[in-house]
Amino acid sequence: MKKQGTVITTLLALLVLLSMTAMATTQPVGRYDQQIQQAVSRRMQEVKQLASVSSSVEDGIVTLTGTVDLYQDKLDAAKKIKKLANVAGVRNDITVGGETVADEQLQKQLSKKLTYDRMGYFDNAFNYITTNVKDGVVTLSGATYWDVPRESAVATAARTPGVRDVVNDVKVLPTSIFDDTLRVRTARAIYHDSVLSRYAIDPASPIRIVVDNGHVTLYGTVDSTMDKNIAGIRASSAPGAFSVDNKLVVN
Repeated sequence: MKKQGTVITTLLALLVLLSMTAMATTQPVGRYDQQIQQAVSRRMQEVKQLASVSSSVEDGIVTLTGTVDLYQDKLDAAKKIKKLANVAGVRNDITVGGETVADEQLQKQLSKKLTYDRMGYFDNAFNYITTNVKDGVVTLSGATYWDVPRESAVATAARTPGVRDVVNDVKVLPTSIFDDTLRVRTARAIYHDSVLSRYAIDPASPIRIVVDNGHVTLYGTVDSTMDKNIAGIRASSAPGAFSVDNKLVVN
């Protein structure tokens, strides 16, 4: 009898649980839409850069439309809305307006900004980032020692007037004690050379040393073919390198 009572109690508990689940699933998906819409409208009014942004809500999904001056403003709008209560997702259809800048001019501006970005940091010579601009869309490529310089480059592009979108194709190099040691050895081999030491004077334009699983690639601009060849020889002399690819460009 005791066992039978336990079974009945368990069955009743299961029925109650199923009933509660059924009630939860039958609640309208968009029951918070009105509250979300009010919260979104208040948040938009608080930010001057989002004055021309409109929103609509359906089933907890917020759709943002309108225009902003900077691509970073578009990103910030989505971030702010995602933090609101009961928001299930954000569809960001905001258009970046602002001033129009020719692709060639925009690429020159970004290249200069990224050249001086994070100048003086320990990892500066171990990062290599390139830009390509087409119809205002900036594509970032290359490789970085860790994620901070990559994200800094994205932020720099996103805050530049004329940028409509940013494609981040920059690779973060794998964490490796072996590669770290090889970076230091290669840097010493290059910058301790009497001919190449002058490239360490301007931290904005070093000979960039990218190390990926023991493979060394040299990037940057040098003054002569001789300097390029010497850099390749010095890099190859660093113990531990599996290969050296000399992609230095002669100015």
